[in-house]
Amino acid sequence: MSARHRLPWITTHSESADIDERPSGAIETHRREFVKLLGMGGLLLVASTLGVRRLEAADSLFAPNAEPWEPHAYVRLGDDGIISIVCHRSEMGQGIRTTMPMIIADEMEADWATCRVEQALGDDKKYGNQNTDGSTSIRDFLPAYREAGATVRALLEDAAAKEWGVASSTVRASNGVVVHTASERTKTYAALVATARTIPMPAKERVRIKLPSERRWEGKQMTSIDLVPMTTGTAMYGADMALPGMKVAVISRPPVWGGKVATVDDSLALKVPGVERIVRIPETPLPGAFFPLGGVAVIAKNTWAAIRGRDALRITWDGGPNATYDSTAYKASLFSSVRAPGKAGRAVGDVPKALAGAAKRVTAEYYMPHLSHAQMEPVAALANVANGKVEVWAPTQSPQDARNTVAQYLKVDAANVSVHVTLLGGGFGRKSKPDFICEAAFLSREVGAPVRVQWTREDDLRNSYLHSVAAHRLEAGLDASGKVTAWLHRSAYPAIGATFAPNVPGAEPDELTNGASDIPFDIPNMSVEICPAVAHTRIGWYRSVNAIHHGFAIGSFVDELAYAAKKDPADFLLGLLGPDRVVDLSKAGLVSPASNYGATWADHPLDSGRARHVVELAVEKSGWRGAKLPRGKGRGIAIHRSFLTYVAMVVEVEVLPDGTVLVPRTTVAVDAGFIANPDRARAQMEGALIMAMSNLLTSEVTFAAGKVAQSNFRDYGVTRMRTAPHVVDVHLVTSEGLPGGIGEPGVPPAGGAIANAIFAATGVRVRQLPVARQLAGWPTRPADGVRGGGG
Repeated sequence: MSARHRLPWITTHSESADIDERPSGAIETHRREFVKLLGMGGLLLVASTLGVRRLEAADSLFAPNAEPWEPHAYVRLGDDGIISIVCHRSEMGQGIRTTMPMIIADEMEADWATCRVEQALGDDKKYGNQNTDGSTSIRDFLPAYREAGATVRALLEDAAAKEWGVASSTVRASNGVVVHTASERTKTYAALVATARTIPMPAKERVRIKLPSERRWEGKQMTSIDLVPMTTGTAMYGADMALPGMKVAVISRPPVWGGKVATVDDSLALKVPGVERIVRIPETPLPGAFFPLGGVAVIAKNTWAAIRGRDALRITWDGGPNATYDSTAYKASLFSSVRAPGKAGRAVGDVPKALAGAAKRVTAEYYMPHLSHAQMEPVAALANVANGKVEVWAPTQSPQDARNTVAQYLKVDAANVSVHVTLLGGGFGRKSKPDFICEAAFLSREVGAPVRVQWTREDDLRNSYLHSVAAHRLEAGLDASGKVTAWLHRSAYPAIGATFAPNVPGAEPDELTNGASDIPFDIPNMSVEICPAVAHTRIGWYRSVNAIHHGFAIGSFVDELAYAAKKDPADFLLGLLGPDRVVDLSKAGLVSPASNYGATWADHPLDSGRARHVVELAVEKSGWRGAKLPRGKGRGIAIHRSFLTYVAMVVEVEVLPDGTVLVPRTTVAVDAGFIANPDRARAQMEGALIMAMSNLLTSEVTFAAGKVAQSNFRDYGVTRMRTAPHVVDVHLVTSEGLPGGIGEPGVPPAGGAIANAIFAATGVRVRQLPVARQLAGWPTRPADGVRGGGG
């Protein structure tokens, strides 16, 4: 940020007076300076050659224009003509700080060159829900964004009409100017602000939402406003925030959920240069919700000293009630759980009778381990507690939860807590949980100075809210023609609710509507059940939540059924979808209450026609029906409905003799209703595929003696550039229908499609994740079945 735009009391970490100490001989270039150097070369050149015009996004991340006129909670206009659009959602790479302003500016008929973006504080009374989670930023707020822009446009037209003494119906706004049609007189928005301040809001009938043909940007291409700041190192993330006199804290937390400090010797830690103080953070009784785990904090002048100080602590831990948690034993217990009846989430027909009368029965069991969000930026938060006020800067997905949780933790009025949202270096659900923000606020109060808490990658893996481990058992009956007549699906996984309430025996049947009980298949007899699974670590939502393991198990099982029926997997899948039909699942066998991602089943029913269309589109565009691929290469297909969106994928893999899985090409077909920003939607599908590759192929969190065994990317594998797709061909169905989600629905079908492609390439069935070690030496192993399936 240039000096003229920087707030006088806040700096990026690289500009702070407290520069990190480093070992002798270490290179002093800060990471942000390194990124800037890169940007001055190739990256900056790319940005300029693309013709990207920089909206002043980073410069207005925290500071509003002086004395703006605020005709709407989302919109502020200055007398200088600058339009500030307030983004009440968090930016973590999904592009909401571009898409939301774009929609409002389009409806407002603003000149995009005069628009700026401000990041909203956490304020539920003003902005409503600000939790950027569940793929809701557009699907829940599109009407509100449109109405905001249209309201301000009508108000400015009314102001012009008043100044000219004409009827409002005779004027129109266009690109930041209001025109009197008859006389062709014009007034800029800037010239109308003074009058617009003094007149009443327009009547409801004056607020007209644009027709599709009138839109300039909405539903079309728009470059991210944060592209240049992010690629040149000026974007502001949580770890970049600093205040004068700030201290840095690194915390040693209980390695077992529910554990506590037995003894601590901090004598060596206090001898580390830069370390100033050691502070105990009280352990929160289980289950703990969003409160800190507790532990021992090292307060230092800089991050390096804090880390070295923590390394010097000598702590003995009381493991508590989860000290025997072991992943191998727990996996066995989950499989035992799904082999017995559970609570029904959906019940249609008579499954036992249909299975007994089936010409062929197929059974398979699947397993997915715990997963870590592993976002690029480990969590960090800066807090300043002074004069009865708490002020926080953090990369949070939910500033309101942060505000309320900090207030509850410190026992202060929420009105005295302010939460500023920085950019997020990835989130995926981890940064919805404000435990790390509470840590910073607690330590600031204890120390009497601003404190930034910094988590390391090891902290993120060992002390986070993990994605749920899960086991599935599926059984189906086929008639003589290969048609599925019965479907039994049992799942067992610890519930997210166990993080918030004690003695939770497992997930509830309603959670099966996250991609298990809301499948669009035409099966006359169906039972979808949830089985017990007690949590032994913090469980949290993770991109696509339970739809990840539901999608992997269901997508894989459908492929197994296709081979059992001796049919092409794509043809079998289309047959399983049956005739096109629209079903209100609240009236079709779902156990009450039947959630639908927060929407009504009337607005977003189960639509097998939409599912069929994306499957057909993916088959057509992928070359599925072309020549078969040689041994070691294969294609797999899967479809999944999640977050009100239908996504089909055809994934092509190449499996090397050492078991390495490459993904040369993937074809994705998406029906998400109206898509406001196609560029971001395509990017989300690309990212979802790469994340799903990690989930399936290499990622795994395991426990022994209650502790996480993994520590960093050396033993928690993620997708590397070598294996990442060369081509991701995304096809978006054009629609004016109600929008579904975009950020999450690409993950669930990818798991099944990749697993199915591996089988097509090698004959090896993947039922337990991660798959990496299962494929070693596959060319010399007997196959589990006959290869096929689109090559």
